[in-house]
Amino acid sequence: MKTYLKRYFANADFSIAFVYILLCAFGLVMIYSSSYFWAVDRYDRSPDFFYQQQKMNLFIAVPVFFLMSLFPYKHYKNKWMMLLMLTVMFSLLVLVHLIGSGGASGSQSWLYLGPLNLQPSEVAKIVLILYFSGLFAKKIQKGTLNSLKDSIYPPIIVMALAVMSIMLETDVGNSIIIIFTCITVIIASGVRFNVFSKLLGLIIGAFLIIGVLLYFFKDTIITERRMGRLEAFLNPFAYEDTFGYQIVNGYLAIGSGGLTGLGLGNSNQKYGYLPEPHTDFIMAVIAEELGIIGVVIILLGIFFLVFKGLHIALTGKDPHGRMIAAGIASIFGFQTFVNLGGMLGIIPLTGVPLPFISYGGTALILFSASLGILMNVSMFAKYEKYKN
Repeated sequence: MKTYLKRYFANADFSIAFVYILLCAFGLVMIYSSSYFWAVDRYDRSPDFFYQQQKMNLFIAVPVFFLMSLFPYKHYKNKWMMLLMLTVMFSLLVLVHLIGSGGASGSQSWLYLGPLNLQPSEVAKIVLILYFSGLFAKKIQKGTLNSLKDSIYPPIIVMALAVMSIMLETDVGNSIIIIFTCITVIIASGVRFNVFSKLLGLIIGAFLIIGVLLYFFKDTIITERRMGRLEAFLNPFAYEDTFGYQIVNGYLAIGSGGLTGLGLGNSNQKYGYLPEPHTDFIMAVIAEELGIIGVVIILLGIFFLVFKGLHIALTGKDPHGRMIAAGIASIFGFQTFVNLGGMLGIIPLTGVPLPFISYGGTALILFSASLGILMNVSMFAKYEKYKN
């Protein structure tokens, strides 16, 4: 253990930890700034309610980050570990349909277990990355990676089952992120192009199945709220008093901020105009208070973490580590795109949080765990590179 810790501190990339802490601290400040009116007016709580809640989330998330950065990532491909992760994931995904809830969001996506609030779809993201990476790493060792029947179909079926369950919650945003993240891991595995092209055909078939589900369960999945979001995406100003209200007020916040913003704490849209401004639309408040400069600072921090993951995926020697790094980088990249794309009207709103910035315990803790794993992969990659 002592030798391992020496190796860890000698090779750990603490720039990842530094950016992580900065993003979390920035997010905490902006959660307080964006939520204090909403906490009092909507929830009849103290002005710092969401700030204090997120601070408690950080008391869990930061130790999780450092613990996961110490845990050797190679253990994730052990058979017992993969079975345990899949068992936990599917148990949660089934449980959320039995006793889950979603409040005003229209999705049955949350488990409220006493003091613990858990979103199983967030758990599925990291579990599927680790499962795909571990399974493909074993197939590479055996030389059977390019066998569709033995190596590709089983994890795709697992992913499809998880995605169908999440779609039925109905959490469309995280379903899309999971699909593209798993595809990224498959590409990083080095599978041959002809095999991947066949896989694309399978994925298209999966989307057709999803289309059938949408048809038969349209009253459940395509709710009035979701249809309204789609219509508002196409023309938000035509629905500015209903489903386009959040997008239009987000535009007003962004336009008001300009280059340097109105100043920290001086947002106008957070005073009841922008619903739940501390969650998926927190970047609109950042743009209004800190301007384009504040937005760029946040994006540079997130893209730095994405770059780190992609750099490890492209330069690392261990296929297992490369796939994990690519998957984790893609989570941060796709999640940021989906969050900002919904706010800017590029894609329909899905309600996913901005990594490390938006309010939310489950997402923050699991993003922290993912980044800790990435830091461990980075440490081993650096050690393998220079040990000789």
